[in-house]
Amino acid sequence: VAVQKYLGRVSGPLLDRIDLHVEVPAVRYRDLSDARAGEPSAAIRDRVARAREIQRARFAGRGDIHANAHMVPRDLREFCRIGEGSDALLRTAISRLGLSARAYHRVIKIARTIADLDGGGEITTAHVSEAIQYRSLDRAAPAPPVHA
Repeated sequence: VAVQKYLGRVSGPLLDRIDLHVEVPAVRYRDLSDARAGEPSAAIRDRVARAREIQRARFAGRGDIHANAHMVPRDLREFCRIGEGSDALLRTAISRLGLSARAYHRVIKIARTIADLDGGGEITTAHVSEAIQYRSLDRAAPAPPVHA
């Protein structure tokens, strides 16, 4: 409740400028002491390095862009093409979550980055769905009705 009250004081336009909204719940001791191994840090580092290289190659010759986060809306049409299924999912998210235009553009850039982490191929519906999940603060307040 205290967190929701605090977040209520943060303006929507400010939240729109934050790429990832991730709620991190408290971890139980039992889960901390579990011996199961996750993905090794070296593997994650290598995957991130490959994604960064994909982005460097994508934006080669463009002095104003070095990473997906630097794209402006007109760049999204060139570098972040999405299929009909992804487009339908985004339309639904905009309607149900009340995403702003800025949040919409951030979701697409995040989906592009997730696709790059998967090897740089096409942005899939799964990438868009995951990107939408990183906008949890957009879901904190009821969305205003949207008329198509």
